[in-house]
Amino acid sequence: MSNFLRTGRKIVAIGRNYADHAKELGNAVPKEPFFFLKPTSSYLSPSEGPIEIPRGVVMHHEVELGVVIGKNGRDIPSSEAENYIAGYALAIDMTARNVQDAVKAKGLPWSTAKGFDTFCPIGPFIPKSSIGDVTKVGLQLSIDGKVKQAGTTDDMIFKIPQLIEFVSGIMKLEEGDLILTGTPAGVGPLTNGQKVAVRLTYPGLEGEVLSEYELEAKDRVGGYEFKGK
Repeated sequence: MSNFLRTGRKIVAIGRNYADHAKELGNAVPKEPFFFLKPTSSYLSPSEGPIEIPRGVVMHHEVELGVVIGKNGRDIPSSEAENYIAGYALAIDMTARNVQDAVKAKGLPWSTAKGFDTFCPIGPFIPKSSIGDVTKVGLQLSIDGKVKQAGTTDDMIFKIPQLIEFVSGIMKLEEGDLILTGTPAGVGPLTNGQKVAVRLTYPGLEGEVLSEYELEAKDRVGGYEFKGK
């Protein structure tokens, strides 16, 4: 499944799955999972950088554990979810925060705010066998050497088996699909010329580094321009 970037058909992104992150944005902690979709065209491998900041956009970083689906499944019970996981990947869910705020205020979808090209930086495939207990994964994000986000997957409100059951009860999960599982608190802006570095460790924040990479943010030339509300 190391080729999931080419074969996957969708990115399913879980929202507000860490209580502290929901609170920092002034959102209620959800009673059940909810998700939005990002296009696979938003994938950005570290060697393909930079992350592009669309014109007029306030871009925020959200480091996340991605779950790579290994086979097709529908209505998957949480007790069997493990059988559908091929592995994992370290991702950043980039968000056009001012665009998101504007469309949310109007009750409109978030697709624009989440779907720009380069808005899903993604590290290499991590085999499932490398992570014995996925509730003990450490996630860290730094900007220009200063840590902005640091947390563990133990803080998830809805654990990965629950997420797989919930999503597959709504839409079929297919081989190569990616589930982004939410982000710890500490999200914030990433601006032109800054360098963002992310790290995935196991077990916990002091464990072995299983994935890490760095990307620079650059203002995009041309394309869409957000002109406010």
